[in-house]
Amino acid sequence: MEEGFIDYQKVLDNEEHAIKSTQSVIQKAVDWFRSKSMFVLAYGTGCGAIEMPPTFTSRYDIERIGVVGVATPRQADILIVSGYCSYKTLKRVIRSYEQMNEPKYVIALGSCTINGGMYWDSYNTIKKLEDYIPVDMYVNGCMPRPEALIEGFVKLQANIKDAKREAGYIKYRENNAFYKTNQKKIFGDNIEPTYEANFVGMNQ
Repeated sequence: MEEGFIDYQKVLDNEEHAIKSTQSVIQKAVDWFRSKSMFVLAYGTGCGAIEMPPTFTSRYDIERIGVVGVATPRQADILIVSGYCSYKTLKRVIRSYEQMNEPKYVIALGSCTINGGMYWDSYNTIKKLEDYIPVDMYVNGCMPRPEALIEGFVKLQANIKDAKREAGYIKYRENNAFYKTNQKKIFGDNIEPTYEANFVGMNQ
């Protein structure tokens, strides 16, 4: 009887392994498709926005690697924060980010999104974007040329396809209190409507 139980357990283990392997293959396929269909919100927040039109038009033609522009946050899964971000702009960036469907990713351009850049001592410009929304990919330069922006997309695609690091939207969901605390330091309670209800009951 004991041998029969052990043999049956091996069968169950093999079936479980087969199911997990199938799920793994399916997830890898989904991640690959996702990396090749990136919808970018048509929204320029700073001086880096001037580099986006040539990136999306005929000379550089980023659409050939699966990146296209869309008009509204509800259609988009990529938000580009293209340079400095004033408090007034930050409120719109947060609103747009929270309206985007998951999975969603943020690309930040230039030193202004890291440490404020030339506006580091400004009274109304943020110093570190990642204190307010998570950033999935930084592209350096002031401002980065289209080639650099394309390289940033290629790196982000690799991260999505291979699941090399935890996506920012998961961090935003799991550490929402941290981001909301930093946002309230600037805006107080004047950041309505809030979207925390979107995170209730959601799984990774």
